[in-house]
Amino acid sequence: MDKQQLLFIHGGTTFTREEDYIHFLKTRAITLTPKERWSGSFLDKELGNTFEIVRPRMPLKENARFFDWKIHFERYIPYLNDRVVLVGESLGGIFLVKYLSENLFPKEISSLLLVAPPFDDTLPNEELSGGFLLGSDLSLLSRQVNNIHFFFSEDDSVVPISHMQKYKNVLKDAKYFTLSDKNGHFNVSEFPEIIDVIK
Repeated sequence: MDKQQLLFIHGGTTFTREEDYIHFLKTRAITLTPKERWSGSFLDKELGNTFEIVRPRMPLKENARFFDWKIHFERYIPYLNDRVVLVGESLGGIFLVKYLSENLFPKEISSLLLVAPPFDDTLPNEELSGGFLLGSDLSLLSRQVNNIHFFFSEDDSVVPISHMQKYKNVLKDAKYFTLSDKNGHFNVSEFPEIIDVIK
């Protein structure tokens, strides 16, 4: 029997002005030490026996454009099976919300899990542009997905927890988890809460 599929969309950044993007490239912190992220080996270890984990590398994640991500995402759809689990982190989360609120998805979605997705362009240290802003009507998303789960961290300085309330106002039937130990913007090597929900 084929494994159930889980498709994970990573985060990214957006810029309105080219000079801001260049400044970001010149000044962002770099390290030679690989980051241990929950979405990597932890997800494989916890779910790899029962799920086929699909991780598209979305184009230009440091200067993302929604239209480019949409093209790349849609190339994966023919390879997905019904009952797919969709997971989006940060920009990947708002990408999935926007995509599913504007497009009919041709496969059955088992559940949608969104980790610290911004709701709008009220981020304290980043801007949300590149076509990722949501429209006013998210009802198509609700009609396509019955199981929607949001995870926010109280100490997140990238996507404030106030964005959770904005989603609650429009996606009232979703389930919301407020966490306090995720090292800001879910910079953790383990994330057992999401595993519990997926299982």
